Amino acid sequence: MGRLSRESWFEIRHSLDSGCGESQPFFSNPGCSKPLLHPTLYAYYSPYENILGGLLTTVPMTSEGQLIERVHRKLPSRAGGLRVGIGDDACVIRSRQPAEWVLTTDAFLENVHFLLPLHPPEAVGYKALARATSDLAAMGARPLYFLLSLALPEACTKKWLDDFLDGMSRAARKFGLVLAGGDTTKYPLVAINITVIGEAAPGRAVLRSGARPGDFLCISGRLGAAELGLRLMLRKLHHQKEWKKLLQKHFYPEPRLALGQWLAKNGRATAMIDTSDGLSTDLAHICEASGVGARVWSERLPKVAVPRELRNLGLDPLRLALDGGEDYELLFTVPPRLALRLPRTILGVPVTTIGEITLKKRILLIDDAGRAEPLPAQGWDPFRKRPIRKRK
Repeated sequence: MGRLSRESWFEIRHSLDSGCGESQPFFSNPGCSKPLLHPTLYAYYSPYENILGGLLTTVPMTSEGQLIERVHRKLPSRAGGLRVGIGDDACVIRSRQPAEWVLTTDAFLENVHFLLPLHPPEAVGYKALARATSDLAAMGARPLYFLLSLALPEACTKKWLDDFLDGMSRAARKFGLVLAGGDTTKYPLVAINITVIGEAAPGRAVLRSGARPGDFLCISGRLGAAELGLRLMLRKLHHQKEWKKLLQKHFYPEPRLALGQWLAKNGRATAMIDTSDGLSTDLAHICEASGVGARVWSERLPKVAVPRELRNLGLDPLRLALDGGEDYELLFTVPPRLALRLPRTILGVPVTTIGEITLKKRILLIDDAGRAEPLPAQGWDPFRKRPIRKRK
């Protein structure tokens, strides 16, 4: 499965002076062009050396074993079903019958998904686990264990690591997860990869491919809050007291685990996905997998409340709701016979009907006057070629 291995902490040595330019960012584009960042992070990219300059003052660790011990001490790593955990070549998990295993993996990379100068290490640790766990919420599964692969530069092996593990521990305990193993190594940038293991009742996992024409389209919570928080940070407005509360969803997202399990257990959702990439992109995933189209009613969308001062900066609630990612809400479809009986609030989470599934394979946005226009997938896609977004 995976493990926190005790191979040499110095097994991989990369020079920051190699490659193109002064630094070699993680996952560069071919031809030594710009690194693949979240689109709104392009405007803030700076060389790795500048990020460390004067920002982090830590004492490097002397061995990988010390790092593993700190991870072991900080994160929950014991559970009844975990027969062998950290310290061996692989973990051993007792199967629980009858159940189906549900597994997912997620990468969380410096300069792609977060920036050291802006994102607190506790938030990075929490969010790394939350975003991976959200995939299980989208399947209606119950999370049980996770594997952590962690690559760090020396400068991030003391205070930064402690705060990172505090945030990840908070998330693990909140989501009911136990660390079963993983791997560690040294690298010039922070690179995190997490595998989450969960379970679902046989045949109950909700897929993307079950939507049918006539189904209603529903969303949990509100959309656009995480993207709003990111935009505030990139505009250097996050230090202003009146806007700090708007950063919460970006730093500490809430996977809708209980809601997903309720929908799966009660057979309400025919298809489901979490809004990690943005509504416009994630709806396209459901439609493609199900072979259908959709109509989204713009006036029904539960949009983030954007103060007037921020709207004047070009922060449009509708665009944030449609294309902003990392809200980790659940987008799901419900058959007409069940939609009328669907509660407006489920386990404390508001649920809104925002559209319908259609036979014609087009995705349309319907305005309050009934006019229809195509809704292109403009959410996060790391491989889509797009112009660099400039800060307004």
